Amino acid sequence: MQHLLFNGVGKLSWEETADPAIQDDRDAIVRPIAVARCDLDTAIATGLYPMEPPFTMGHEIVGEIVEAGERAGDWSAGDRVIVPFQISCGECPKCMAGLTNACESVPLGAAYGLVVRDGMDFGGGLADLVRVPWADHMLLPLPGSIDPEVAAGIPDNVSDGYRTVAGPLAASPGAPVLVVGGPAQSVGLYAVAAALALGSERVVYVDFDERRTEIAAGFGAETVSLTFDELVEFKWQERFPITVDACALPPGRNLALRSTSACGHCTSVSGGPTAMTEVPLASMYAKGITYDVSRVQARATAPEVIELVEQGRLDPGALITKVLPFEDAAEAMTEDAIKIVFAR
Repeated sequence: MQHLLFNGVGKLSWEETADPAIQDDRDAIVRPIAVARCDLDTAIATGLYPMEPPFTMGHEIVGEIVEAGERAGDWSAGDRVIVPFQISCGECPKCMAGLTNACESVPLGAAYGLVVRDGMDFGGGLADLVRVPWADHMLLPLPGSIDPEVAAGIPDNVSDGYRTVAGPLAASPGAPVLVVGGPAQSVGLYAVAAALALGSERVVYVDFDERRTEIAAGFGAETVSLTFDELVEFKWQERFPITVDACALPPGRNLALRSTSACGHCTSVSGGPTAMTEVPLASMYAKGITYDVSRVQARATAPEVIELVEQGRLDPGALITKVLPFEDAAEAMTEDAIKIVFAR
């Protein structure tokens, strides 16, 4: 079969590889039919976020069942499914607690479309086929009311944006939310859309990119446009009980932190592009800020997102810049666009 291989910065090519096969009776073989370009994909392809090659790209996957093992769940050939990008078994203590990004049955960080962990290569969505282990747990049915292209971002970026505000808003219903945008561009905009869908009385979006601020305004957010340099010193006359750092770079992260009110909650969607990152711990301590920096729990979070989309309260399709055929993925991975979906 063909798969899109990342061989280093700027080096992506379609190459031949062996077809995946059923290895366990809980496995399923899935044919990807829509794969969204994650914010991280572009950062990897351009070298902003280094990852060791080689690996198959694509981890926001909607597909069709080709074959399923005897204990893979109630799936039939042709069923359309959403594939959470992190590999999880559904049975270990971490999975049972909803911590599906830290499944104990696979190496930490095991996922589709990202760096191979401890020799366990699960492939990626930009391929003719993928093997899904523990398919009875992993796979989610695609509702007939949701187009595959619209659903493609749910396995990661849509769910990531949603989780940044869902918990804090559940604890403080209607609270105002500040989102600082940047390279994690679709996650930040999905956070805006999710906050509004979940009833935030006021959502403010700050960014140095006019395209993103226009999209956020279209969702119903108040917007503030700054230059990147202005992020460093910009200060509000107010503080927000819920803030989101979707900038992933120090000026945006620090703006989100200093804009968080006393005993407020700030969520960062990235640890940053380098191994070590400075944070203003002294002021965070004095203000009593809860700082949440973690990966999304994709399998545990996606069902809540699917429900919002089915209800018409959240529309991931509103963010899609363009839909392209799979064969254009190598060139489009570095294209300057907010959200691209590759479809068959």
